Amino acid sequence: MTNNDFIGLVVSYIYATSLLVIGEGLRRLFGVKPDLTRKVIHIGAGMWVFGVLLLFNRWETGIIPFATFIGLNYLFYRYRVIGAMDTQDSSPGTVYFAISVTLLFGLLWRPNDPVDSAPIAVAGIMAMTWGDALAALIGRRFGEHKYQVGNSVRSWEGSAAMFVASTVAIFLVLLLLPGSSLSPLAMPLSLGWALLTAIITATFATLAEAVSPHGTDNLSVPLVAAGVVWVVMHVMEVAD
Repeated sequence: MTNNDFIGLVVSYIYATSLLVIGEGLRRLFGVKPDLTRKVIHIGAGMWVFGVLLLFNRWETGIIPFATFIGLNYLFYRYRVIGAMDTQDSSPGTVYFAISVTLLFGLLWRPNDPVDSAPIAVAGIMAMTWGDALAALIGRRFGEHKYQVGNSVRSWEGSAAMFVASTVAIFLVLLLLPGSSLSPLAMPLSLGWALLTAIITATFATLAEAVSPHGTDNLSVPLVAAGVVWVVMHVMEVAD
């Protein structure tokens, strides 16, 4: 392990600990409900993928922080260690969150290969990070029009928020990340293709969130979203 790898790991764990402290501080000092503090931690954790791209040069080392939290998040969920992450209907969603990020980065992030597919992984993760989080927050606050698919109850307001937030997040990732200093070897997309891919992907991600049993959307949404981006980009390559 190089010095850069060690520094990256230390910074990653400091960041993760800080998120938990901030969430717990908001709950204890300001009376913020766990429903909100859990989403603050959720969004902060998801955005750290950019920190991973910045700090690590090897995917094998870069996935270690999120892989570690597969086990840690299970312990937090099992023993209710972190109040800021515990809601009345808590699920092992945080475990699925860490699994999905580890899988996507492990499969797609290749910073030293001729072509890097990190933007595909990040696009899927952003659909979970922003789309899923805002769907839950908007759905709980404004979700007056409910619908049910199997055992999953959602609101049209929450699903609309999911679609809009996912579209924006995926579009920005696909437009700005490929060819940047964080992913210089990824294939850049034109504005039109980035927007079309984002809309198609957000549609499937919203459907995945709607039908996923409680908590499993942290696994289904990023994997489905990344899969759709991968398919669209390969279709685009054939079309060109």
